[in-house]
Amino acid sequence: MTNPVTSWYDGLTQAESNVAWTVGVMCVLFVIGVGSGVLNLAYGLYLLALAGMYVLLSLGLNVHWGYAGLINFSVAAFWGLGAYGTALVSARDSPLPFTVDPIVGLFVGLGLAAVVAVIIGVPTLRLRTDYLAIATLGLAEVIRSVFNNQQAWTNGPSGILGLPLFFGNWPVLGDVPRGAPTYFLDVVLVAVFIGVTYWALRRLHLSPWGRTVRTIRADEDLAEALGKDAFRFKMEAFVVGSVVMALAGVFYAHLNLAITPSALDPTQTFYVWIAVILGGSGSNRGAFFGGLVLVIIVEGTRFLGGDLLPAAFPTAAVRLLVIGLLIVGVMYFRQEGILPPQHELVTPGTTDGGGPAGPAAGENGGGRSD
Repeated sequence: MTNPVTSWYDGLTQAESNVAWTVGVMCVLFVIGVGSGVLNLAYGLYLLALAGMYVLLSLGLNVHWGYAGLINFSVAAFWGLGAYGTALVSARDSPLPFTVDPIVGLFVGLGLAAVVAVIIGVPTLRLRTDYLAIATLGLAEVIRSVFNNQQAWTNGPSGILGLPLFFGNWPVLGDVPRGAPTYFLDVVLVAVFIGVTYWALRRLHLSPWGRTVRTIRADEDLAEALGKDAFRFKMEAFVVGSVVMALAGVFYAHLNLAITPSALDPTQTFYVWIAVILGGSGSNRGAFFGGLVLVIIVEGTRFLGGDLLPAAFPTAAVRLLVIGLLIVGVMYFRQEGILPPQHELVTPGTTDGGGPAGPAAGENGGGRSD
């Protein structure tokens, strides 16, 4: 009888095998760190939840850039729309005169992002890629300025405080003690968000819609010559990716119990771009792993301060230098990303030659489209 674990491992490529070992080592180190007291359990769970948020953002940007070839520099804007959408209707300190359950806030945040994506997409998605990049960069700053200056709508620079936990109004989970138990619930919540999003995006990626979008990315004129409405497909991809980014924003707002305009810093957008490029553009698995690596690099370098460097050292600048060197190092050795897409123009069970995938194809990763 075939062992499913060994069969799964034997089917991995060398890069996938290295990633699997890396994830395993990280899990062991996490358990050892928490067990030995070096890493506080609540903080460790918070980092896991934060990593999940970046995974969601990476998956959303991968739809824009990896699927459709859309250069979107307004990741922080759609992330903020999701966060502010749920905060405005569910927070205690919201300027609105009512509050609703966070589940309703979830749909408000996603709906707000979808509407803004359509409004912005109509005039910008017909632009050339470089103009689209400039337009989306401007959009991010406009939305951040609106949140920062509209005191009556968003509390201005003070932001919106007093958000409830996502499970705060639930009969049993709402009574869970604050600290590590609630962070554990947040980890479970973001795992569910990631699982549903990953499954849905994989279905889209393998569907005729996904193949059409990738054809538009490769050659838009060819797709239009074949009768495809390129603008409509790009608009759909733009909305889908923006909604996934907003989902990350909703989660972040209920994780931190507050949202302020300063959180919509453009650095967030560039971090997510780094995660997608590190993981491998066009690959959902790459976006997933890139989000994890990004949090390890960014949060791991926070410990460069303290006793590791003399007090006279500019710790913040050194930390940014280390982040840059780590990212350049990864990109130097893996220019296509850590987990690039494989056989992306065919469906599972087939090979580039069009025939069914045999055991030999499975040995080198054939038959997988992501």
